Amino acid sequence: MPWTPNTPYNELPLLPPSADLETRAVLRATIAARAALAALEQASRSLPNPAVLVNSIQLLEAQASSEIENIVTTSDELFRFADDEDAAADPATREALRYRRALFEGFALVSKRSVTLRTSIEACSIIKQHEMTLRDRPGTFIGDPLTGEHAYTPPVGIGTITGLLSNWETFIHESEGLDPLIVMAAAHYQFDAIHPFEDGNGRTGRVMNMLILVEHGLLSSPILYLSRYIIRRKSEYYRLLLAVTSEGAWEQWLLFMLEGIRETSQWTLATIDTIGALRETVREEMRSALPGGANADLLEVLFEEPYCRIRTVMARCGVSRPTARSWLSAMVERGILTDTPIGRERLFVNHAFLRLLKQDQETTAGPPAEPTLF
Repeated sequence: MPWTPNTPYNELPLLPPSADLETRAVLRATIAARAALAALEQASRSLPNPAVLVNSIQLLEAQASSEIENIVTTSDELFRFADDEDAAADPATREALRYRRALFEGFALVSKRSVTLRTSIEACSIIKQHEMTLRDRPGTFIGDPLTGEHAYTPPVGIGTITGLLSNWETFIHESEGLDPLIVMAAAHYQFDAIHPFEDGNGRTGRVMNMLILVEHGLLSSPILYLSRYIIRRKSEYYRLLLAVTSEGAWEQWLLFMLEGIRETSQWTLATIDTIGALRETVREEMRSALPGGANADLLEVLFEEPYCRIRTVMARCGVSRPTARSWLSAMVERGILTDTPIGRERLFVNHAFLRLLKQDQETTAGPPAEPTLF
């Protein structure tokens, strides 16, 4: 039966598709994306403290991936509550922080076993904060929830969905003739088309993207901020997903994703350089601000997350509360940090680092996309 928007797509073709996934244009784009990703991986491995990059990128990825689903928070709020997920954050911020936790825990899982259907269930369960199961009821559709207009209706029936996911899992691990970047992009389309859960499919699929690259040895940690690229091209992202279904337009979809990997890798490389320069500036300022000169452990604390607390400095630097407070207050006086009250605590902000991270977010949002349930 040919595909129609209003009919469950139980005839969704298995992977690999019959279309050629390795056209000349796709292979050229794959080479460029692989080179950029390899340069990023090499640079990340040379960092003295990879947590500086990992923590920031994961939070930015969480913010952008959630915004793709119209769950809007800010990087400022995410960084503010990053080490206290259950604090008085708004619901959107807490949900985005759960995405970050899904990335982190998924990475831990992939270090022990391959990406599987179970990995996706566990990731979605963390994001949604309750145990998720595969869709077993009809009625889910992709489109405008206000008008009821259908753009796409995913497969129905637990047997159909399970079979498609089994094929998705096999494709990830047994497509030895395909470059892993092509595998990731094709698997992302397929997961979204299967739409296995009642909610959280898009974000879970984007977590799987990162984990697939880690499993294939292209990344040693989840530092590819791919949702930055997607949120800037949100309408195109959804249009190309649907075009694979309606027209078999695999080449355009693969080129879109490969360009995203190349562009994002290059952006992250530039960010590594900018953060490194800022760290050296702060190190020099610390030498003048603190009685004992620059403290290496304190410098790491200030760049692992832009917000820090007195108790964090105490634990990481092995100092008393008065000493931690004295250090942070001295840097506030020097203009290195600012401080803000939150409840009974004071948060100390590495404002130059936060501004660096927020600057990109302020240029990320594009025009609102059409209403969607993706």
